[in-house]
Amino acid sequence: MQEEEETRSGFLIRNLLRGLIWFAVIITTFILLEGYIQENFKSHIEDIRANPGILYGMYTLSEIVFGILPPELFMMIWVLDKIDLAGFIINLSILTVISYGAGILGYFIGNKFSKTAFYQNRIREKYLKQYEKNLKKFGGYLVFVGAITPLPFSAMCMLAGSVNMNFKYFMLICISRVLRFALYGWMVWSFPNWFNG
Repeated sequence: MQEEEETRSGFLIRNLLRGLIWFAVIITTFILLEGYIQENFKSHIEDIRANPGILYGMYTLSEIVFGILPPELFMMIWVLDKIDLAGFIINLSILTVISYGAGILGYFIGNKFSKTAFYQNRIREKYLKQYEKNLKKFGGYLVFVGAITPLPFSAMCMLAGSVNMNFKYFMLICISRVLRFALYGWMVWSFPNWFNG
């Protein structure tokens, strides 16, 4: 039992460290290039912000297709646009709801379509198979780790659906996704101000 807990802890810590390193690279690059981006891409940023439907649509598609674009990039667009804190929190909340919804959609895709040839040959073989061993080993804990680390959250949700994980239990675990967005949102909002005065 103790060995299993250590393995779970190691799995979580390894993925958290990977996520923090990735985030450190993104935020450092952002801080170093913020002035350059503002000077050279201000009109593009304003165009993106003027079309929030496109922005949210891109993010929704990304979240459904295994998180191709990190949510932090969308958070940075608002910081670059000099949005106020209330607006940032509202937009961050929308991102969180979209991500949570994409996870639920992923669960239902896994639950309803896991026996189909398309799911087996295109989704499972290419994207999910590498995580199946961990699902058998960790169960719902894998979904938790996917919710708070860079592991593809939607993929973990599809796996949970494919094994008919209890839906209420699944929904409860997915609430931890809010923690990741709150923490990373706070860092994206705060860190540039700390370093840029």
